[in-house]
Amino acid sequence: MSITDKIQISKNISLVSGIFCITVSLLLLLNYLQFAKSEPLESKTIEVLVERLKSEPNNDELKEEIRNFDLLVRKAYFNSRWQVKTGAFLLLFGAVVFALGLRSYYSLKAKIEQPVPESENEIFGRILAQKWIIITGSTVIVLALIASFASVDHLDSYKGNEMVAEQVTNDTDEGIEVVDVGKASDNNSLENPFTEETSETHEPVNSEVEAQQESTGSETNNSVTEPKPVSSAGAITAEQINSNYNSFRGPWGNGVSTHKNIPVNWNGASGTNLLWKIEISLPGYNSPVIWGNKVFLSGGNKEVREIYCFDINSGNLLWSKKVENIPGSPAEMPKVSDDTGLAAPSLTTDGKRVFGIFANGDIICFDMNGNRVWGRNLGMPNNHYGHSSSLITWNNKVFVQFDTNSGGKVLALNAENGETVWETKRDCGISWASPVLAVFKGKMQVILTADPIVAGYDTETGEELWKVECMMGEVGPSVTTGEGMVFAANEYARLAAIDPLTATIKWEDDYYLPEVASPVCADGLLIVATSYGILVCYDAKTGDLLWEEDYGTGFYASPVVADNKIYAIDTDGVMHILELSREAKVLGSPKLGEEGFATPAFAEGKILIRGVSGLYCFGNK
Repeated sequence: MSITDKIQISKNISLVSGIFCITVSLLLLLNYLQFAKSEPLESKTIEVLVERLKSEPNNDELKEEIRNFDLLVRKAYFNSRWQVKTGAFLLLFGAVVFALGLRSYYSLKAKIEQPVPESENEIFGRILAQKWIIITGSTVIVLALIASFASVDHLDSYKGNEMVAEQVTNDTDEGIEVVDVGKASDNNSLENPFTEETSETHEPVNSEVEAQQESTGSETNNSVTEPKPVSSAGAITAEQINSNYNSFRGPWGNGVSTHKNIPVNWNGASGTNLLWKIEISLPGYNSPVIWGNKVFLSGGNKEVREIYCFDINSGNLLWSKKVENIPGSPAEMPKVSDDTGLAAPSLTTDGKRVFGIFANGDIICFDMNGNRVWGRNLGMPNNHYGHSSSLITWNNKVFVQFDTNSGGKVLALNAENGETVWETKRDCGISWASPVLAVFKGKMQVILTADPIVAGYDTETGEELWKVECMMGEVGPSVTTGEGMVFAANEYARLAAIDPLTATIKWEDDYYLPEVASPVCADGLLIVATSYGILVCYDAKTGDLLWEEDYGTGFYASPVVADNKIYAIDTDGVMHILELSREAKVLGSPKLGEEGFATPAFAEGKILIRGVSGLYCFGNK
């Protein structure tokens, strides 16, 4: 190939890549102008339809039209974000090719014979023209890159990055404050009947319940068997977890309770079947957790954060402790949204200690009598709504999902002193979901969901055992497990049934998707509650839609299965109770008497529900 041919090829490459860069730049600028002109997730059409629905509340066709149109708008928004991000990378690639082509062109041209002498004015004019072309092109490209980043980070204005930059601390074990309480524990054996230490090996159970007892006590039809999780000496046991309600969504964080004789009729306003009610002094969206006769909650505002312990039989406050004097704790609270707040994560307990985390990254441990054991700060979570991932505990470890705008990770902390046992970085975006524990292939795993991955980690080492890329958007719902599968879902993404043994998707659906509420799986059925008021039931193995109920009011709290019944409370505080079956059989719709955003908790013969202002305990009188 002659040098003339090489010059021509370099020229063509520069020309094509230059046109490509200008085209992509203009498209990115147009996209940015479109974003700047109107809110990307606002729709006048939906507003008109919603106003029309107020006068036609029973118009099912109109409701379906609103859902479909809203789904179309949201999908278009996320697709636009993907296009902008992709366009930015293409622009950078095109600019590099253009620069290399231009450099090659001038380098080759300099090797050929001397050109015919030009006048000084001609040379100056040509140089000036080239400079203006380069300046103009560079300006367009720079503006396009700025526009692309401004478009992709549309929600970034709510992050409070300056505060994060000032307050983030390193993630070592330095700054952990530990109080030596010796062997302090709850001395009342009636209140804490599960304190005996054991390291025995347990009989095998079906893996589809992930070491969790079925509420009916009957065997399932899954032929795959796995051992129960076996704890080390002195640690919490599987039987203790199944007998209590020690974390968000109960045993293993999976949304299924073993307790029975749960009421189906109550009224918080009139007092029907109300055993007790107590006002909570500080706001919070976390759910009650229960161990023996003790109920734990947290609350917080910008001035103070507290953890509460109540007697489950009387509702009496046994103790309340402020979360303060944490080493490394930021001086100011992060900016959070009203529907997340500063105390969204639920606590967890191992029967000896109770653990809590807050939106500023403070994590603290008390013993069952309210004596402080340890406290530390994990760094300010860089979340534009606030931190809401709940804690869960197993085998003397506390697991923390810490997926933020600054990167994702999962940590295991020593339950006795708060030191980091292991920490695993995650290739994912921000998530508000909570960890779930399950046994697959004989190994206890902590399972997390975020954008874009659902993954399982070894609870002993933190090793990533499997992952599947199937989520997108701002992930709020946690996973659930059953039938040997992991079920993950998020609005404007998909509902995916994942086989963790092969890291493959067995079936998926994209019609009924939750925004906040986590799905639940029990007895071969998968229950999903949406933010627009639909409660649906799928066949967990096949994905076949079995039934759907439209209640018109959305669900933020997760549905829970207890006593062979489905309990799902909507944001108006109405609990929708259905039989756990392949047909929709409504058993009751009792009212709390105030709005309900927190997932309920269960004890034998009791259901506990946190409202906006109070904690209620209902039981059959």
